[in-house]
Amino acid sequence: MEQEDDETGTKNSNVAVDSESCVTVALPEVRLALFQNDEEESDRVLGDNDNGELNILPKALQRCEHHGSVNSKLPETFQTNHLLFYERFKAYQDYMLGDCKPSEVKAFTADYLEKVLEPCDWLAVWSTDVFSVLVEVCNVELKDLKACVELVLPMQCDTRGCEMTEEDMKSLLEVTQCKVPLQELQVVYNESGDFDQTALALEHLRFFYKHIWREWDEEDEDDDFDYFVRCVEPRLRLYYDILEERVPAGLVAEYHSLLETCSQCFQQFAVLRSNLSADSDSELDNISMVEGLKLYDQLEMLTRKLHIIENPLLRYVLAYKGNSRQQCMQGRGPRESGMMVVHIVTASCNTLLLQSLLNDRLIPLCSAEDTEIQFHRDPVSAVDSCCQGDTVIILPGLYSVNNSIFLPDSITVEGFGLPDEVVIEKKDKGDSFIESTGADVRLSNIKFIQRDAIEGILCVRQGRLCMENCVLQCETTGVIVRTSAHLIMKMCDLYGSKGAGVEIYPGSVCTLIGNGIHHCKDGVLIKEFIDHLDMMPSITMENNVIHNNEGYGVIVVKPNNEERKAGDASEGMWRSACNVKLGHIELFTHQIWPIKQHVASTVGKKWQFNRQLNPNKEVTCVQAVQDLMGDHIFVSIQGNQFRRNGLSDFGTFFF
Repeated sequence: MEQEDDETGTKNSNVAVDSESCVTVALPEVRLALFQNDEEESDRVLGDNDNGELNILPKALQRCEHHGSVNSKLPETFQTNHLLFYERFKAYQDYMLGDCKPSEVKAFTADYLEKVLEPCDWLAVWSTDVFSVLVEVCNVELKDLKACVELVLPMQCDTRGCEMTEEDMKSLLEVTQCKVPLQELQVVYNESGDFDQTALALEHLRFFYKHIWREWDEEDEDDDFDYFVRCVEPRLRLYYDILEERVPAGLVAEYHSLLETCSQCFQQFAVLRSNLSADSDSELDNISMVEGLKLYDQLEMLTRKLHIIENPLLRYVLAYKGNSRQQCMQGRGPRESGMMVVHIVTASCNTLLLQSLLNDRLIPLCSAEDTEIQFHRDPVSAVDSCCQGDTVIILPGLYSVNNSIFLPDSITVEGFGLPDEVVIEKKDKGDSFIESTGADVRLSNIKFIQRDAIEGILCVRQGRLCMENCVLQCETTGVIVRTSAHLIMKMCDLYGSKGAGVEIYPGSVCTLIGNGIHHCKDGVLIKEFIDHLDMMPSITMENNVIHNNEGYGVIVVKPNNEERKAGDASEGMWRSACNVKLGHIELFTHQIWPIKQHVASTVGKKWQFNRQLNPNKEVTCVQAVQDLMGDHIFVSIQGNQFRRNGLSDFGTFFF
């Protein structure tokens, strides 16, 4: 079997991962080995050996430095939990799962293991939450994904929080009929290479049932769909996105919470279903059936939310409510003394600049006796020292900050000079650069440069933020206006966002006047849907220039009132379809469990995407503006210019 080029493989991780300790280390040599084009090496990496067995090892496996504690008496095992995304992707797609259906996963897995596992006579460490013990595998029962083992004497065992004797371990094995799950076995390291594929296969099995498989995956009434495409690939990508900190911490916490809630709901549903009598019409069974239907609906809702987070496109357009850590930031309120403070931020200052600052800003601000001046070397310490009503004046210079800037009080932060002269740059990773929750916050005359912030360069979570004459150089996501928040953005320049330049949530108020929004994925993303008690957003757009964005100038996300279906559409499929067909576009795609549909063969439930094309990209899109004015989310939309936006100036995304 010759190695095939897989476009997906080009998106692999640049790091290696230890899934147990969450430690990442660079493995450039392994990455190079995976992508080399040497024909002889390709045959070795992905091919068949002389006996017709699979040969899927990228290179000889190494040993773990230690098993358990440093003082463990157990032998060393193979190091397998550091695999790259590409390696796992290829193993599941080409060897373990292929195009199987959910009901066929166990059979396909057993068939894969039969080809690569040594059937008997190999040593392994049997690891549980309580102990790790050395055993010898005597036989493998692939139907049940279990192995028959014998205790190696004298016993070599590490325990955690308990004591176990040799007799205790023998009794435990006797109770289990000497059968243990294959996922709990780690192959003892052997330099011969005879057990490398066995160790790797068990790692793929262990990872799959820990991070990919869900108990409810088999519950689809009609499982006639490609399980790898719908479930395995998006979950695998999300795992590595989380590991490499490309997903906001709040969304990660929400995802794990949803998984736990969904698992509990399914367990309750399964118990209730198993207790129902097939032919019984008793009142108790009728009540149980009603409860079961409620649990089923709840399970369906939870799986839909999980699917939204797992799918990169849906995660982008629908996202989540936010990070509870930032939401709980409390403001200090006014000082008890009633004194106002002007905070001056500068690393150094010459006499001329100080004189100008005194005449132009300090004398007008400090005319009252109850005002004092404090000096700071960085903006973060100045903002952290603020109480309600304070003013922060930042003198010209480049200020590099490592932490997010939180604005929980009503304060004013202004640059003393032009935006290009007063620059704040964030380099370290974090959920967002600036978080605003104050009732009345004002920013002006500052340039913000985003480096590695995951959630956005600026997030208005609640309260009101007025930003004027600022420059926002984004690297990941732009400005986010959360539910119940109010943003007034005037005469600002925003560019470089890999998501939307401005992302507007339901129930928010957003006023955009005289801004430039350009070179982003999309210019303005408006989420026009009601979630729980939220109201529609209220938007004013006047005299903005929205240009050179990769996708749309303005895109509105709203529910499909005719058929509100959950689906799974890849971004590449979305964009290619939009480039081919104009006007109203219907994208046929996967559906969330329990809705049934295969991406390539079934024409059922749909994703719909509307485009309003501007015949002249160099002038204002008059017809599109007229159409949008009919939408009650716009208070005013006039004088805007839309130029050279990649897909169109306006679009509507139905979900």
